[in-house]
Amino acid sequence: MDFARRSVKALEVPHAREERAPSDLQFVSVSLEITRFHSLGLLVPQSDDLLPVPIEERTWTAFSYVALFSDSWMITSSMIVMAMSWWQAWLTIWIGYGVMMPFVVLLSRPGAVFHVTFPVVDRASFGIFGSSWCVFNRATMSFTPIWYGVQSSIGGSCVLVMLRAIWPSINNIPNSMPLSSGTNTRDFMCFLIFWVISLPFIWLPMHATCHFSAFKTIVAPIVCLIFMIWCIVKAKGVGPIVKQPEIIHGSELAWAMISSVGICLSNIIALTTNAPDFGSRAKTPSAPVISQLWFIPLSYGLVCLFGVIVSSSSQTIYGEVIWSPVDLLGMFLDDNPSPATRFGVWFIAFSFIIAQLMLCTTLPIYRTSICANSVSAGCDLTALFPRFTNIRRGGYISAIVGLMMCPCNLVSSSSRFSSYVSAYSVFLSAIAGVMATKYCSVRKSHYNVADFYVTRKGSWYWYNYGFNPRAYAAYVAGIAINVVGFAGDTGTPAPAAATHIFDLYIL
Repeated sequence: MDFARRSVKALEVPHAREERAPSDLQFVSVSLEITRFHSLGLLVPQSDDLLPVPIEERTWTAFSYVALFSDSWMITSSMIVMAMSWWQAWLTIWIGYGVMMPFVVLLSRPGAVFHVTFPVVDRASFGIFGSSWCVFNRATMSFTPIWYGVQSSIGGSCVLVMLRAIWPSINNIPNSMPLSSGTNTRDFMCFLIFWVISLPFIWLPMHATCHFSAFKTIVAPIVCLIFMIWCIVKAKGVGPIVKQPEIIHGSELAWAMISSVGICLSNIIALTTNAPDFGSRAKTPSAPVISQLWFIPLSYGLVCLFGVIVSSSSQTIYGEVIWSPVDLLGMFLDDNPSPATRFGVWFIAFSFIIAQLMLCTTLPIYRTSICANSVSAGCDLTALFPRFTNIRRGGYISAIVGLMMCPCNLVSSSSRFSSYVSAYSVFLSAIAGVMATKYCSVRKSHYNVADFYVTRKGSWYWYNYGFNPRAYAAYVAGIAINVVGFAGDTGTPAPAAATHIFDLYIL
């Protein structure tokens, strides 16, 4: 019995923050309140990572948040496949991310002002205990460990392209894995290489990652621009896609654009709910607001434009449209490339790997990055199991689960995987809508930080025994109207009216 008790004690997360002096007046007052309620037995079990971030760890500037958004190279492809012209698809990108921008800014604000993460901010809306469902919801419905594994699998394809540029013979490694694995020896080796490379980035504390994201912010746009110019030169023009007219008109075009706006929302909704996590490390309350107001639509718009031009050029070069930049780089290596071509492919693939390991990515279908996934997983697991988990441990748990669930097999065998996960954005958007309304309209941008951590009757977030029924009523109402359309988006036959309602779920 003593051995079991000692084993459990050894697994507990040490509370290092209690050993150092608080660094600002707000943190001092909150610490004193928490200590007082702890002595009365009214304190919710906490990990240090759930407490307000001390001032020395608030290192993120406005430039750091610029690096948080710039992905979705391939998102325009799904819109052009709907028979929209490239400029209509591009306009939809600007509209979609422009609509989402206020929600990202609103949910970043409480993190930046009060320096607490999503699980803590959510207590203001759903209650001290009621927030646990939302945290569990984000952890499971955004499939953080699964996305970690899928991203590592696709990141492994970048590693393969980079290694092929150095050693072309790596492409001929004999396969010793069964067909049921969904992969082969060569691809699985590259997946493991990327997965191992990602592990040290999880060890870094959140406030230290801003320096790496700044490096990525400089390198990634330059690489995208070089890649686009290279493809235009090889194709001797921008290709036929940019000259392709729209095929649909009228109401059909309108609903296609509305549906595409929903695609933009599903692509960024996970990062919207992550906004308080990263906002908590803001150096000033205005840091995440200033940069995100203008950079979210601008960055997504430019990256999608790069994707359209590169893919259009690929049709001239190879006779078919190659939407994935990694696949296109691999094709550059197929025809006895020159040393200059091999170096160019190596440099671009290496830059894509660096971008993916940082806080966001310029690669095609990734929803968030390795680092962003590990942070959200760490915050959620810390809130659910505060005695045994912190952000770092939660990130490694996410990485291990991502490895064990065989992502290569999942990607190769599930044709509806991306649409199924994207459809879950309706659940996350319902949470985000309640949180934004609570902060902006109900609480008028004011929270009582000390009451985030206490179970005392009469505290701000106690509501009805720790649950806020009004918040749950709004949450259920936002989901219920979209249930039939959600089922249709995952492949189940659904009426056209339900599909259109689901396309409008952003409202």
